[in-house]
Amino acid sequence: MPRLTRTQQRNDIVLAVVLLLGGLLSAVLSSVSGIYGDQQGSLAIALGYVAVLAIPLAFRRRWPSVAAVVVSVAYFFAVTFRIPELYAGNIAMFIALYTVGAWEPHRRRATIVRVAIIVGMFAWLFVVMFQDATQPVDPTVEGAFSRAGAFSPFVAYQLLMIGVNALYFGGAYYFGNRTFQQMRQRAALEERTAELEAEREVTAAQAVALDRVRIARELHDVVAHHVSLMGVQAGVARSLLARDPDKTREVLSGIEVSARTSLHELRQLLETLRTPGSEAAPDTAPTTHGLTSISALVDEASAAGLPTTLTIIGKPTRDPAPLVQVNLYRIAQEALTNARRHAGPRATADVRLRFDPDAIELEVANTGRAGSAASGLGQLGMRERAAVSGGTIDIGPRSRGGYLVRVRVPVVDAEVAHV
Repeated sequence: MPRLTRTQQRNDIVLAVVLLLGGLLSAVLSSVSGIYGDQQGSLAIALGYVAVLAIPLAFRRRWPSVAAVVVSVAYFFAVTFRIPELYAGNIAMFIALYTVGAWEPHRRRATIVRVAIIVGMFAWLFVVMFQDATQPVDPTVEGAFSRAGAFSPFVAYQLLMIGVNALYFGGAYYFGNRTFQQMRQRAALEERTAELEAEREVTAAQAVALDRVRIARELHDVVAHHVSLMGVQAGVARSLLARDPDKTREVLSGIEVSARTSLHELRQLLETLRTPGSEAAPDTAPTTHGLTSISALVDEASAAGLPTTLTIIGKPTRDPAPLVQVNLYRIAQEALTNARRHAGPRATADVRLRFDPDAIELEVANTGRAGSAASGLGQLGMRERAAVSGGTIDIGPRSRGGYLVRVRVPVVDAEVAHV
């Protein structure tokens, strides 16, 4: 049930004031016109009756059942004792019944109160009709309805009163229930909207966090590989500078190529991120890297002083998804980079790429120092890439020495979801 707002409270007070002023005017005019003849009550009682009608309506949405009972009792006594006011009482009665149906939070109480009031009013109506029907007809009374005939004017008038009262009370009951249901639906919709907004904010925050992880992973793989390669090549060039100028120039050319390749990949990544409306994640940025590019990684590692071999077992039965190829390439790149940095000067490396009917397995092993591989962002990135591709990865020292990275991913045609 929605909370009662200050605006609604003010509106109820305004309604009560308007009904009070209208009721006072109606009471004065009814008293002057003498609608009940000689049996009419006094104007002072009529003015008090109007006040009793108006005051509960100022609190009708706060205490709807109490307001309805007070208004109904006042209306019953007013009609019974012929207090000269009709219109304000009928309006107040309708509003009170409607408010119980629309604003009473305890629905069992709302039903009991309204049914009790409606049954009581109809019982009183039938009692009055019975009294009128059993009274002798005085032909000298002006305006008296004739009772002659099976469908006399008197019977027609009584049926008309029953119909009017049925519409009056039935309308108040129906529209009250209808309003209550609409307010419940609106409250549920607002609650659901708030939940969806909160979920949207959480999803947006998660998307930002995932994008940051992807960007950090891609930057680490690009920068770490090429900077590490350039560092090794620079060390070689320095050692050869005095005794082998030709070899030094060759190594420096390799550094230049590595620098240009690194800048090209960084520029490609930044262009993808800066493209307006682009939904591509860094992992899916346009790139030429794939399984066929692993041989170039092997050549780079060998040129940088880490003798590396590549063995390909089997043939792919179908083309793996581009994201899977990129992730396998990056895992091999990171594994070879770690081997160059941590395995030692006389280490060697072996890259094995195995194609099974339903999976691809990549192994990068080196003969360097066991336990000397980095366990920071590089390994975290490899594990994330394996998970993104729907596969598994093992990273750790080998029993016979050296270090091993083994990843196995399924071959799927559909696009792999991002993490």
